[in-house]
Amino acid sequence: MIERIARTIKENWIGYIIPISIVVLCTLVSLFSFIPDYKLPSIQTLFYAFKDFSVGLVNDTSYSRQLWPNLIASIGRIFRAFILAMILGVTLGFISGRNKIIRKMIDPTLNAIRSIPGVGWLPIAIVWFGVGENNTLFLMTLATFFPIYLNTQSGVQQIPRKIENAGKMLGAKGISLYKDILLPAAFPSILVGLRLGFGISWSYLVLGEITGVNYGMGAVMSDARMLGRVDMIIVCMLIIALLGKISDVFLVKFAKAIYPNMELSVKKS
Repeated sequence: MIERIARTIKENWIGYIIPISIVVLCTLVSLFSFIPDYKLPSIQTLFYAFKDFSVGLVNDTSYSRQLWPNLIASIGRIFRAFILAMILGVTLGFISGRNKIIRKMIDPTLNAIRSIPGVGWLPIAIVWFGVGENNTLFLMTLATFFPIYLNTQSGVQQIPRKIENAGKMLGAKGISLYKDILLPAAFPSILVGLRLGFGISWSYLVLGEITGVNYGMGAVMSDARMLGRVDMIIVCMLIIALLGKISDVFLVKFAKAIYPNMELSVKKS
């Protein structure tokens, strides 16, 4: 395991330049007091805030040991919204990509809805679903749906006709045509949509959770803002960023396990 981590760092060292530079810059800014600590906490302050949030300190605060219940709540919402958006996005993307009439019928409406920003949906979502869990799930699913739908549709439309005809000549028809021919051919584009959707779902997690849920990383950030705990806001942001990166890595590995010959397409995306 240690050797694998070391090899990964060695192969991708250039990607660590910017994060390390940001840490060094923030340390220098804090050390020379260019920016007050209440606006940009020092690395040491962030470390102690994270330690208290995760395992607690000698002098407990209201955030002590609250990371895990909030994190579990947020991850549960992420996966529920992502799975729902994936089912809807891939299904409708395949249907509209394969059928020109349906595409012309639903595309104008969906593109009009897509142009409305997430914050614009927040007031009506509260009216429809109330404050809490259902409202959060709606906002996250809606935002995650569109990149999955559009990339699936694009991938299906770009499948060469000769691939479909070759599959039919080999006896593929009905469900087997989709499962064995069309889905593998469109999967690189679908994966791009899934990766974009997964990232957006993390972004909209905060928007949904500030509307009144009891637990979640967004709820902690909202509470920390009202209490002036900038360190807790940044800690939550860093945790969300890290989990977003980890979830993207696992999604790509899962996709490559399904279609091992898709490695080149995954790297290009």
